[in-house]
Amino acid sequence: MPDTMRAIEITQPGGPDVLQPTQRPMPQAGPGQVVLKVAFAGVNRPDALQRAGMYAPPPTASDLPGLEASGEVVALGAGVSDLRIGDQVCALLPGGGYAEFVATPAAHCLPVPKGMGMKEAACLPETFFTVWSNVFMRGGLKVGERLLVHGGSSGIGTTAIQLAHAKGARVFATAGTDAKCAACAGLGAEAAINYRDMDFVDVMQAEGGADLILDMVGGDYIPRNLKALAEDGRLVQIAFLQGPKAEVNFATLMTRRLTMTGSTLRPQSDLAKARIAQDLRSEVWPMLESGQVAPVMDSCYPLDQASEAHARMETSGHIGKIVLSVGG
Repeated sequence: MPDTMRAIEITQPGGPDVLQPTQRPMPQAGPGQVVLKVAFAGVNRPDALQRAGMYAPPPTASDLPGLEASGEVVALGAGVSDLRIGDQVCALLPGGGYAEFVATPAAHCLPVPKGMGMKEAACLPETFFTVWSNVFMRGGLKVGERLLVHGGSSGIGTTAIQLAHAKGARVFATAGTDAKCAACAGLGAEAAINYRDMDFVDVMQAEGGADLILDMVGGDYIPRNLKALAEDGRLVQIAFLQGPKAEVNFATLMTRRLTMTGSTLRPQSDLAKARIAQDLRSEVWPMLESGQVAPVMDSCYPLDQASEAHARMETSGHIGKIVLSVGG
């Protein structure tokens, strides 16, 4: 094991160019943790928020960006018994994924699905943990219900469409181009709404309203989402690309018995994330191994081109996940 490793650090808050290569000390496996030799690391919106100085890591987490990775277990902390040196896993990380090695709780690691490569496996943790916990655990999506997914061509969106469709829901999605809408339809959305041409409120009201909406836009979408919901509908908020504030008439919630909820993944306890991992292993991993559900890949960049990967993500031109090749 080397004493230092290559990594990408945030030199100061700012744009993609503040991501720069550096050398860092090797991480150590604390109690209940493992160290992974990273093959590929996923690139996600929270990484860009952290880079911009708008999403500080938890006090005990690495300051390096990167919330998911695939790799090989190379060290075990005290108390770890379910993993062995040499196991190939993908993992939800507290931070530090943009590096050759990273430490993470063993309970947040999942085996690389059979038949899947390391590159594809690096796309799974952040999006699948987020979608499963919000759409199914928190949102309670049921067979036959209508789900509206905003940002349907994003990593979160492509995951939500596939999982909801596989679980028997009727899926609707919004996206900003005809090509993105076609991608959503190909993944199982029965209607893909180009928000530049159509009003999703009108579309959903014509269908009887959405039973559940997964939203990462926020801003003026919040009151519009409430109009698009069916009676007893649920709005699950996971991000605010257009801002966290809106004016809402709460009489609408009361008279139509609506529910507004939401969550962020990173601040949740290790135990809460471990429970999500257990659900994924039993409920979702068989679907990944059978090919019923699969990650959608947009592009792959070398680790030292992390700034280019962030620039690609922030154009919103991508469909699916962007990853960094570290040791893969």
